[in-house]
Formats: sequence, structure tokens, C-alpha cells
Amino acid sequence: MKIGLIFGGTSEEHPVSVKSAQEVAKHLDPEKYEPFWIGITKSGDWKLCDNPDDDWESGNCRPTVLSPDRSVHGLLVLEEGGYKTISLDVVLPVLHGKLGEDGAMQGLLELSGIPYAGCDISSSALCMDKSLTYVVAGSAGITTPNFWTLTANEDPDPGQFTYPVFVKPARSGSSFGVSKVSRAEELPSAVATARQYDSKVLIEEAVAGSEVGCAILGTNQDLIAGELDQISLSHGFFRIHQESEPESGSENSTITVPARVSAETRELVQETAKAIYRALGCRGLSRVDMFLKDDGTVVLNEVNTLPGLTSYSRYPAMMAAAGLPLAEVIDRIVALAVPEKAR
Repeated sequence: MKIGLIFGGTSEEHPVSVKSAQEVAKHLDPEKYEPFWIGITKSGDWKLCDNPDDDWESGNCRPTVLSPDRSVHGLLVLEEGGYKTISLDVVLPVLHGKLGEDGAMQGLLELSGIPYAGCDISSSALCMDKSLTYVVAGSAGITTPNFWTLTANEDPDPGQFTYPVFVKPARSGSSFGVSKVSRAEELPSAVATARQYDSKVLIEEAVAGSEVGCAILGTNQDLIAGELDQISLSHGFFRIHQESEPESGSENSTITVPARVSAETRELVQETAKAIYRALGCRGLSRVDMFLKDDGTVVLNEVNTLPGLTSYSRYPAMMAAAGLPLAEVIDRIVALAVPEKAR
């Protein structure tokens, strides 16, 4: 099967995407797949390269584009005197953040007519915008934090909130631009920080409880939930991908898989994650992050439609703990994307 793997991208999560692609490369079965590595530079150049190693941009790369023309059904690779076409059977986006996880790439793939792994345009866009995620999930009966949104030219009234609150870019990945605000005088600075990543800002009540996550794989009613993970903090708040060397662990958090919760709580959190996944129209894979309150209430935090697949990422760790190694996860999400008759 000819599989296009798109990685890199122009978002702040570019380095994480490269690491995710490197981990996928280690677990991609060469007897099943013929990979075509499509790297997008930070400035937005598309390149067909040999592999996603650390210096992929300086290697044997050729300019390429994904053709939106369905008759091509793949790549246009630029060469001296013209171009050649490479047809693809499926695309696996290994992208995180803006223009990769927000529906933009999914729209291009829809135009191309190439099957692709993961969530579609609408669910990608919904889950990327945390305020829309809360509105849709809340209408489906899911408990969400109280929240407020600010548009580009709107300034908040610091006196209207009960502190602490979290201030976040509404449409950004990982923990970029996120601040915990404990006093009213800290709010303007936190909003300015969030606006470095998005013009739309989310102000969200702090939820007292532990943070838990659930990896979901599948479509519609046929869903597999990985083991839960649980985040323990020594101080501050969980800031994923903010460490200088994330492979070495975090300076303020420890992730435990499986989570130290009762069997009843485990089932409740997994079923809540599945309900969130379905309500938002997810397919293929997603990681659902939630808060578990002391009274047993499960509160939605956010949904990552293209979660990290690095050696230290939460999604593959949760699936591995449930007996699904990354190689099998890749096989399953590709199989979900490609109709049986095409395989």
C-alpha cells in the first residue's frame, strides 16, 4: 500500500510532529506499506524526502505538492523540465496544531479524493476550537468547565471572574500560550500571551481534580478505549511539550499508566470519553483529556484529534498498556481510512 505520511508543518508544534513521524517510521511495517515522507517546513514548503530524521530538510528532498485534482490522486513531484506524479492509496497526517489538526489539511485531502486517517474536516475544526468543543459537548450532556471567550478586540473585566482561572488560545495545541491566573491583576498579561497564538481567547474556570486521559480508536459504535492515564503535579500546571528535553520527563508532572482509579471509575471515564468522541463526530483516533473530581464527576478538558505519537507521548502509551503496540495502532487507523475493497 502506498502511504503518504505528512509531517512538520507551520505551527508551533512542528518539532513535535517531526518526532511523531520518526516514531511512526520505526513501527511502519515495510512488508505492508511503501512510505512516501512529505515534510512541510516551518515556512510552508512541501518536500518529498527519504525519511523524517532530524536533518530531513537538508537531505535528498524534492519539491512536491498534494494535488487537489482527483485525477492525479496523489503527489506532483517537481523535477527538472517538469513534474511526475505519484499515486497514493492513503495518507496518514502526522501533524499537530494549526493547518494540520484543524480541518485545513483534511479539506485538502477531501479535495484530492485520497482516503486519509483520522478525523474529518468538521470534527477536526470543532475539536481545535476549545470553545466550540465545549458548546457541542455540553449540548450532548457532557460536563464542561464554565468558560468565557474573547474576540480579537475585546478586553476582559478582571472583576467578573472567580480566581484561579486558566487563559488559553482557543485554537492552539499542547500548552502553548496557556497561563494560570490567580489574581485579577495577572489577567491582562495572560490574555496578551494567549493572543500571541490566536486572536480568539478562552478564559476557563479552574477545575479541582486530577487530570486523566483516554486514548480512543475506531469509528461510530465500534470503539476501543486504551488504558487511562493520570497526571500528578508537584506544582504549577501540566505543560505538555514545553520541556527542553521532553524525552527525559517533566520537571513538575508524572504520568501514570494505568491510572490509579477503581474499576468503576475507569469504566465511567472510558465511557465518558467515548460519548465525547461520538458527540464531536471523531473518527479514526483521538485522545480525550478530562478532569476527575473528588466527587466522581468527569469534566471535559479538551480533545486532540491528531495526538502526539512520539516515544514519550500519552496516546501510544495508553494503547500499549491496553495491549495495542504502535505498529498495530497504525494498521488499524489505516484500515479504518481505506475501504476494504481498495486493500
